Parts: sequence; C-alpha cells; structure tokens
Amino acid sequence: MNFKRVTAMKTYSAKPAEVEKKWVLIDAEGVVLGRLASQVANILRGKHKTSYTPHVDCGDNVIVINAEKVKLTGRKLDDKLFYWHTGYPGGIKHRSMRQILEGPHAERVVEKAVERMVPRGPLGRRQMKNLKIYAGASHPHEAQQPEALDLAARNPKNKRSA
Repeated sequence: MNFKRVTAMKTYSAKPAEVEKKWVLIDAEGVVLGRLASQVANILRGKHKTSYTPHVDCGDNVIVINAEKVKLTGRKLDDKLFYWHTGYPGGIKHRSMRQILEGPHAERVVEKAVERMVPRGPLGRRQMKNLKIYAGASHPHEAQQPEALDLAARNPKNKRSA
C-alpha cells in the first residue's frame, strides 16, 4: 500500500507586535445608524483583514465625523427611549433619540451603537479606544492622514434621504 503523507496546514495567529494599524475616516452624514455601527465595529475589530485574530487587537483606528447628521429608519427618532436611574426613589429618567441628537453630545448615539456591537471585556474596551467620534465635520487627526471610506456608496440602503 502506498500512502501519501498529508501535511497539515498551519493556522496563522497574529501577534500584537505584527499588527499594522491604519487610520480610516468615515462621514456619517445621511448614513443609517445601525449599518454605520456594524461597519465601524468590524473595522475596529479587524475582521476586514486577512490576518484577523479574535484575541488580538488587530483593527484599525476609525474617525467618524458628522455624527449628529446620522439617520434612523422608521419612527426610532421619537420612539426609541434611553432610560437611566438617578439612584433616588422615583428617579427613573428617559430621553428620546431626537433629544440626544439635538443635544450637546450627539456623538454618544454613534458611540453607544458601536460599543454594543464590540465584545465586552478588556479587548473590547481597548478596541473602543481606537474610535474617535466628532459631531461636526472637523477633526484634529489630519496628521495621521486617514484614508476616507465612503459607506454610503457601498450599498444603496446605507444612505437615507429625508
């Protein structure tokens, strides 16, 4: 009997020192919030790279601008409520998505959406530090020379008019 020896393929596992991080700029104007958040979460985790390793921070740095101009489908702008408790009796409070987007910290809507799509734990917290969100169109990261990524052009459902 003639048996050929089969060599097993090795699975590549990236080391933290081997990871190359890029800077990506995303304009959120008119983009649907959930679609934006899922794409940003994948970039932060590094799932778009061939060298993706689940236990290593191999994602890129992401800059999101125009976070206050993000769109929501349906009636979520008024119907979606965020609750918190002050710690006092009867101290439950809430705010609608519209109130948050029109308030002074509109970027928190995008931040929370992405944060809930990244794994919880030490690695997820480290990956969230690679996310920079700005409500307006300006950002202080020009020195990093971020490459622009047009999410709205990837799929017609990403862009929401009116």
